[in-house]
Amino acid sequence: MGMSLSADASPGVASNVDAEQFGVDPELRPRDQSFIRDVLIIARRSIRQLPREPEAVFPALLIPVFFMAVNIGSLEKLTESALAIDYKAFQLPVGIVFAVTGISRGASLVADLNSGYFDRLLMTPVSRLALLIGTMAADFVLVALMTLPVLCLGFIVGVGFHNGVLGFLVFVGISALWGMVFPGFTYAIAFKTASPAAVASATILFFPFAFLTTTFLPKDQLNGTLDAVATVNPVTYILEALRSLLTEDWNMSAIGPALLAIGVVGILSIGLALTALKGRVSRN
Repeated sequence: MGMSLSADASPGVASNVDAEQFGVDPELRPRDQSFIRDVLIIARRSIRQLPREPEAVFPALLIPVFFMAVNIGSLEKLTESALAIDYKAFQLPVGIVFAVTGISRGASLVADLNSGYFDRLLMTPVSRLALLIGTMAADFVLVALMTLPVLCLGFIVGVGFHNGVLGFLVFVGISALWGMVFPGFTYAIAFKTASPAAVASATILFFPFAFLTTTFLPKDQLNGTLDAVATVNPVTYILEALRSLLTEDWNMSAIGPALLAIGVVGILSIGLALTALKGRVSRN
């Protein structure tokens, strides 16, 4: 005899009976979503891709090692005798900044865009900002790992951390944060063009930032024009903070401006990337 429900059966009872009839747990509910959870889900997928992209890592490591070797070999004796500074410690942050600023996972993002994967993500209820931050989280992890070989080279030539293990962690953290926010400009180009060539050429944007600053000499040794440019260049403050962690006690007058520079660049780069992403959504 077939099962029937009385007319006064409550909707909740009916739904539970139906759920049991079809073998579904009546207590099963959709999992609550949050911004942090969305970021972690996207970040996990992006981080899993990192071992598949060695071609994006090795060139970014070879270039700073080359520049460090050339700069130290050619200028160490001159600068240490004239300026009384530890030129190895002065140049190590330059190698780090070259390593972490010149790398971007924009090519992987372009591949996701052209395959349609990222457009499918845009159809989900995940916020656009969570998609972007989750993708950039892989840059943070990649950059943190990339600092280690350059730091090992520094240890080999005699550079140490004045503030011990905590100074080392802050050094890696500042480097990784900078390497996370700067590629936002590349992501903006990726969302706008979905072109591998355009994204590859975007790394040229880095070189003026890298050289129009205290790359070779302290700021007080620069001439008027270059000193003025270095003053507004965020890379200057990143270098000063990293150098302070190698050579002196905690110096918040150096670390604070570096964190501020990272925040300002992050707002600009993420803002541009979000604007380009919204433009892509409206076009589709």
